[in-house]
Amino acid sequence: MALVGIAGSGKSAVARRLADELGGSCISLDASIAESTGRSIAELFAAEGEARFREREAEALARAVSNGPAVIDCGGGVVLDPRNRALLKNRCMAIWLEVAPAEALRRIGDQVATRPLLVSGPAEAALTRQLAERSAYYEEVASWRVRTDGHEVGEVALDICRHLEDRA
Repeated sequence: MALVGIAGSGKSAVARRLADELGGSCISLDASIAESTGRSIAELFAAEGEARFREREAEALARAVSNGPAVIDCGGGVVLDPRNRALLKNRCMAIWLEVAPAEALRRIGDQVATRPLLVSGPAEAALTRQLAERSAYYEEVASWRVRTDGHEVGEVALDICRHLEDRA
């Protein structure tokens, strides 16, 4: 299972909670990349640029999917690469965690400085632009959507677990 959505949608927190609820593992693509390179995502963007980061992200996704069942916390831009979209559609049950940009920004709070794609201007405008650019891709890969606005992590995870039970 893979969680997709813009920054601040709850992917990381929900992925950890889902892994706990389902008794499985959680793989954060960003954390995997940071661990393997010894650099933060912000440092990687600054040193190598977004294109090289996206290559690393695609490699991390391929590894995560190959490692067997897990809850994968995808970065917000993972859907930009058509290879990643194909992998998410064909090898994962992807869930789009939808959130309004204003709510996403509230959740990100003072962590905006650690988000390379949000520091070049007003963060809410950047999130709005990203959502507009990526919505069709999120929709393309997602088996279903879950609204996260106004919901706690546990509520979102429980909603996903119920949906999984209904599908079984």
